[in-house]
Amino acid sequence: MRNIVATNRKALFDYFIIDRFEAGVVLSGAEVKAIRAKKVNIKDSFVRIIRNEAFLFNTHISHLNTTNAYFKPDEKAPRKLLLHKKEINKLFSFVSQKTYTIVPLSLYFNKKNILKAEIALAQGKKLYDKRESIKKKMLDREAQAALKNKY
Repeated sequence: MRNIVATNRKALFDYFIIDRFEAGVVLSGAEVKAIRAKKVNIKDSFVRIIRNEAFLFNTHISHLNTTNAYFKPDEKAPRKLLLHKKEINKLFSFVSQKTYTIVPLSLYFNKKNILKAEIALAQGKKLYDKRESIKKKMLDREAQAALKNKY
């Protein structure tokens, strides 16, 4: 059971997803409260590996009005991701050799109520691939509408 808080639909449109990973996220208490209130945006986020550690960049976690006004952390600060060393090495080998990137797909709370990030090893789509995706979506939508009208 996943309690999905934020999704990155743009990533699925802009990239071919090669492999998916689940990672923990290091946060402060106020940030967790804000994420539970769904005050988070991962649209332009990306993952970088720095000194054998994975970090999530450009994730915007808004400040809640109910938390302490004097303690206001940086809303776009890089956040550390918790992955196994083998997974980090695998991601780093792909990213350093070829034209791959690492993007977050979603943030969710798992069964134990712990925040997790689903990240993906992805390869960028060309413009003609994106056009093909749009055509496929339109054809699927038309087929669903035709089936709905038939019955």
